[in-house]
Amino acid sequence: MTIMNPIGEPRKHGSSADGVVGGRLSRFEGELKITGNATYALEYPLENLAHAVLVQSTIAAGRVVSVDAAEALAAAGVVAVLTPEDDLGLMAASDWYGKRPENQPYHPLPKVISYNGQSIVAVIAESREQANEAAKLIRITYEEAPAIADMNDPRAGEGKLLEAMSVEWGDAQKALAASPVRMEATYETPREYHVAMEPHGLTAAWDGDRLTVWEPSQWTHGMQRTYAEWFGIPLDHVRLVSPFIGGGFGSKGAALSYGAVAVAAARKLGRPVRLAVTRPQNFTSYGGRAATRQTISLGATEDGVLQAIIHRGASETSTYMDYPEQTGAATPILYKVENFSSQTRVVPVNAVTPGALRGPGKNPSAYGIESAMEELAYRLGMDPLELRLKNYADHDYQSGKPWSTRRLREALTEGAAAFGWSRRSHAPRSMREGRNLIGWGIGCGTFPVLRAPSSAMIRVLKSGRVEVVSGAIDMGQGTYTILAQTAAEALGISIKQVDVVLGDSRLPGSAIAGGSMLAGSITGAVHKTANAAREELIGLALNDPNSPFRETGANTLVIQEGRISVASGGGPSMTLAELLSSLGRDELEVTRNTLPDDAQSATDRSNAWTSMGRVQGPTMGDYSMHSWCAHFVEVKVDEDFGTVRVSRMVSAFDCGRLYNPKMVESQWRGGIIMGIGQALLEEGLVDPRNARTINNNVGDYLVPTNADIPDIEVISVGVPDYEASALGGKGVGEVGIVGVAPAIANAVFHATGKRVRDLPITLEKLM
Repeated sequence: MTIMNPIGEPRKHGSSADGVVGGRLSRFEGELKITGNATYALEYPLENLAHAVLVQSTIAAGRVVSVDAAEALAAAGVVAVLTPEDDLGLMAASDWYGKRPENQPYHPLPKVISYNGQSIVAVIAESREQANEAAKLIRITYEEAPAIADMNDPRAGEGKLLEAMSVEWGDAQKALAASPVRMEATYETPREYHVAMEPHGLTAAWDGDRLTVWEPSQWTHGMQRTYAEWFGIPLDHVRLVSPFIGGGFGSKGAALSYGAVAVAAARKLGRPVRLAVTRPQNFTSYGGRAATRQTISLGATEDGVLQAIIHRGASETSTYMDYPEQTGAATPILYKVENFSSQTRVVPVNAVTPGALRGPGKNPSAYGIESAMEELAYRLGMDPLELRLKNYADHDYQSGKPWSTRRLREALTEGAAAFGWSRRSHAPRSMREGRNLIGWGIGCGTFPVLRAPSSAMIRVLKSGRVEVVSGAIDMGQGTYTILAQTAAEALGISIKQVDVVLGDSRLPGSAIAGGSMLAGSITGAVHKTANAAREELIGLALNDPNSPFRETGANTLVIQEGRISVASGGGPSMTLAELLSSLGRDELEVTRNTLPDDAQSATDRSNAWTSMGRVQGPTMGDYSMHSWCAHFVEVKVDEDFGTVRVSRMVSAFDCGRLYNPKMVESQWRGGIIMGIGQALLEEGLVDPRNARTINNNVGDYLVPTNADIPDIEVISVGVPDYEASALGGKGVGEVGIVGVAPAIANAVFHATGKRVRDLPITLEKLM
């Protein structure tokens, strides 16, 4: 898919008027989306297409005794039914880090039931409607076993301690006991779900032993590898196509069991198969954010200096895999403290294995520590802003390393000034507007800088147009746009000359669009490649026998505003199209990657693009690298009815250099809106009798609408951080949600005097 010119003209912004890095350019792909010309995974037209639907379990634990598919097979249009009795011939694939079990079969339709809503049968028919009707005729006999619905079930116990995630320094227990001021509280968050606008699904087609999968993907190369390993075919025999994605938030980073089912059905039938996961099935076909519980103890001096933090966190996981929602992720790095202790546990329950949802780990972790800091502020009789500034961390006390950049102090002070924090009355229930109680609250957030190798290709065509080519994806965060800006700046050409091709595993490898690592990783690759292309163009112009620049005697040339000319002035000046024509060339193609020098073999490149083994964490170098934010929230609580509305927000961010402020602000606001939903609306409700998610639809699982969202002011206080990335930016996509929920909870307390420690904050909890 080639994305052509952007709509509209870029707005001038500092020195970035022509859409180069830092310019406020509109989306490259925006026109295609608003006109309906962007083709999504379930919209590709294929001949002889069959349709698959899933049948899911109605028990939470046990096994399938038998499946009676006779009536379904006899129904109109049905061409196949796949059950746990069918051996699909698949083998287990590698995990995120490229580790693969040896000789382990993979059964995407298993006999053993681990959770309610587990896929166990697939019905394939000529039309989706026929498959849906036939699915109702499937008769399943179970042998049911006792199930644990959630972590509040007494049988769940305290869970399994994960020693690798325990963090200790100093003597926290002793320091806490000696602290003149202490507080302790337990904070809980419920299960949360991604609820992306585009449901999951895929279209799969075989051509001999070559497979093409059209599927929304946050990582085309990683998913390509999984399909290749499942089906025992060479990596280059799998093509994963994903130019447009209707939201992912962490849910579309890996191939899932329904994908294996659809591809297996396509191979069995010898025809393309499409499987669209229904909205209710989206709640159990993959995992959302796990429910969490964390107890935090703080010790401080009477003037508010932290002496100790003790954190004990737990999160739900499935009965068949340990997946921690790292509730201690933000707690060790937000504040200066000499004595710290944190432990993380996972509690197995009968639910699908949780997954990554925007701001994983840091989100619930910030909810705990930021709520606790507010409670400590009131215990001390201190302004919550003053308490945070007093305990500002001058370096990373967990790793002992200096920050690369950390402008959280500036986020707090500039955010407070823009919000008008100095006008706040400290006492709860002291601010009102008619029958509405007014509350103001603060919440800080952070997200680590993650980096991974990426690769890109630049093609300079004889027409003078430039193509930027990568297997990276754009799920709405602006990859198409910022890569065009990066190439235009490095090459010295207008943004109008650039086309961008993304979202295909046949293209150069890229980092996953997850962990807020894609922009920093792939812009670095494109910048490196575009500079190499620029140098190659100049080298050809100076040395090619047919070049009009050869006889100028110039030592170097420049490319500016799309023209190549002698740096000192004088001599020929021509467009890139004219240069290639004079050289008799149709195109110039350059590919570069950001792999370390010791990892340039084909195997190393494949492993880098298809596993997380080369991902660098925030403290793998000489510095500790993170994005930071501070949220200031005003809420209005109806004194009679207990309803809560967020009426105003100001959020200040340190995310380094902003590649495109317009896109960044959109990402920040999107995260904030999700945080408002987390604080006030979102909650997965589980029936304790059968462990079934009972609000598995967008009518009952509440997410914010426009009517729920106030004016949101966002401020950048960051400076370029060239330790974090080649172009100086830090992650922006996930940090926005971190700290929003505690800011709202703190504002609700200020308004009402009532502390709600379990999300969401509903009127029942305030009445």
